[in-house]
Amino acid sequence: MMAWRYLIAGCLLICLQAGAQELRPGFNPNEYEQLLRISAYQADTPWTKVVVPRPRNCELIYRSPVVGLMNRWDLWLWEQQTAVISIRGTVPRPESWLENFYAGMIPARGELRLNDSTVFHYKLAADSLAYVHAGWTLGLAAIAPDIVPRIKALYQKGIRSFIIMGHSQGGAIAFLLRSYLQYLDDPDFPKDIVIKTYCSAAPKPGNLNHAYDFDFITRDGWAFRVVNTRDWVPQTPFSVQRTSDFPEVNPFQDVKKRTRKQALLARLVINHLYGRLDGSTRRASRRMQRVLGKLAYKRVRKAMPGYVMPGFVNSHNYMPAGTPIILAPAPGYDERFPFDGKNIFVHHLFGPYVYLLKQHYEVEE
Repeated sequence: MMAWRYLIAGCLLICLQAGAQELRPGFNPNEYEQLLRISAYQADTPWTKVVVPRPRNCELIYRSPVVGLMNRWDLWLWEQQTAVISIRGTVPRPESWLENFYAGMIPARGELRLNDSTVFHYKLAADSLAYVHAGWTLGLAAIAPDIVPRIKALYQKGIRSFIIMGHSQGGAIAFLLRSYLQYLDDPDFPKDIVIKTYCSAAPKPGNLNHAYDFDFITRDGWAFRVVNTRDWVPQTPFSVQRTSDFPEVNPFQDVKKRTRKQALLARLVINHLYGRLDGSTRRASRRMQRVLGKLAYKRVRKAMPGYVMPGFVNSHNYMPAGTPIILAPAPGYDERFPFDGKNIFVHHLFGPYVYLLKQHYEVEE
């Protein structure tokens, strides 16, 4: 009789585990819709002025203080077994917008000196030629030291599944946070957790080398960028590709050497035209770094006294990362979300993303 009791109890345990929500790879529209609800609660307090219904079976267990350039993150527990790290996007404050425009590129591994006593060490890619956005890396530096110990605490309570979610600026920082956790040099950080990432309406976080690295570490369906094709934000920041942004082996290296066998006139014409094309991209890249890097740094320093300017790289080759989930406008979309000549964020808000998601996927109500 005792053996039968153990057998029945074991069967019940297996059934309960099978019925529980398991974090799996692949884009899940119901999962993303739930995450949009969670992200929308970053707009104000978690109980007022939201544009989507309250998340189902979720509990807000922590809200961080506002740090850095108006950065903040929330921690939710979904069905008592999946932790959701929700990163706030841009808010209507000059410091928050400054973080976006502080777009000089810096190496994807290094350190940021935030003040006299605080240095943030980071590695966001294995490739030494990977570069990332200075402002959003600064945002990462503001919240990551708070996130890591809370992941450890949840792990001690048995939580093994984590989702990183961000919309807009929050999505850009979500890219970097996922990379940061991948390469975190901390022997106490758990290695057997599962992390899934949704970067919604997110701009480009770094160069192509960083995008390759991000897509590699999240391969097989563990990270997504969700884009409304009417939304201009995912196309930012401006991108300039130089010949030096190509891999070391390419046909653009040593053009003068390669044209030596050409006739003199042909050689002169080719070198002249190539020089004009190559020179224009080099000058544009230097200008981007000067305006969006060094000049923007002066304003950041006013908001964060003690912050030391990082070493900018002479590149501005921003590229998108993450498996793309494209939400193309369906019939009736433009009538529902019309552009009046002023509302430049009409296609970037939560409403259009929820609407298009439901137009293209079956979503549970």
